[in-house]
Amino acid sequence: MASDRSLQIQIFVLLALAATAFSTTLSPHFYDGVCPQALPAIKRVVEAAVAKERRMGASLLRLHFHDCFVNGCDASILLDPTPTIDSEKNAGPNNNSARGFEVIDQIKAEVDKVCGCSVVSCADILAVAARDSVVALGGPSWKVRMGRRDSTTASRTQANADIPSPFMDLQALIANFQRQGLNERDLVALAGGHTIGFSKCLLFKNRTYNGTNIDPAFAQQLRASCPPNGGDSNLSPLDPTPARFDGAYYNNLVKQRGLLQSDQALFSGGSTDAIVRSYISNPEAFWADFARSMIRMGNIKPLTGTQGQIRDNCRRVN
Repeated sequence: MASDRSLQIQIFVLLALAATAFSTTLSPHFYDGVCPQALPAIKRVVEAAVAKERRMGASLLRLHFHDCFVNGCDASILLDPTPTIDSEKNAGPNNNSARGFEVIDQIKAEVDKVCGCSVVSCADILAVAARDSVVALGGPSWKVRMGRRDSTTASRTQANADIPSPFMDLQALIANFQRQGLNERDLVALAGGHTIGFSKCLLFKNRTYNGTNIDPAFAQQLRASCPPNGGDSNLSPLDPTPARFDGAYYNNLVKQRGLLQSDQALFSGGSTDAIVRSYISNPEAFWADFARSMIRMGNIKPLTGTQGQIRDNCRRVN
């Protein structure tokens, strides 16, 4: 009887999935008829992971960002290297830096368990986990549009070219985001994701010792954990409250206390200064813009319909 019931569930899921398989648009309700238990399952695993290690919330948010900026939101960042996969995990911005892959594995296993089979894409898991991570750290929520499918390829070369560098100036950042169909407001809002998490000394060492637009007291503080030689992996918080999603990141920028060169570039006498000031004076505007820009970023070149696949294991092609 139990096996018959399991078979019935799988048949129902497959029929429901077939009804949505040819959809070429993303929707917050994509899995409502296929597996309504999917989103609560993702939330449970994310909340447990963030409760265990607050930094994990920032790591999961970053995975979604780094995925979408390389050939769209298709979970290509999750693919392990093989003779035919030039893994994005080995790209400069991700190597020994991107993390949270084990949590994605846990989510995938739990979602497949509650759904009865593999119906939720790894790309959608990344998008929902990013939202749930922000909420778990006290930030805004938004309706994630789903229906993405997973890539069968990855590109380390494209990851090196397309993921924004922490050493970029404002014009380079604007151009980088424009290539993804995102504007200056998206840039400043999404950069606000740096209100949570940490960065390695290697990425801000030159700014700490040679920067001309850094508060001297802040630079001195950073040097305590980021020596001129060595210590490249030492971590410093991206803002004073790295485990809470708030507006402290922008307050830091007007004090010339942006940790990364690309952070401080947003408030450096350029076209984005006014947006930074607006988020300080109106935190609700930041929350609304961040949610809106996360949806816009999540819409970057998704695979839909019969494109790609739904991976059984997020780390490898079926």
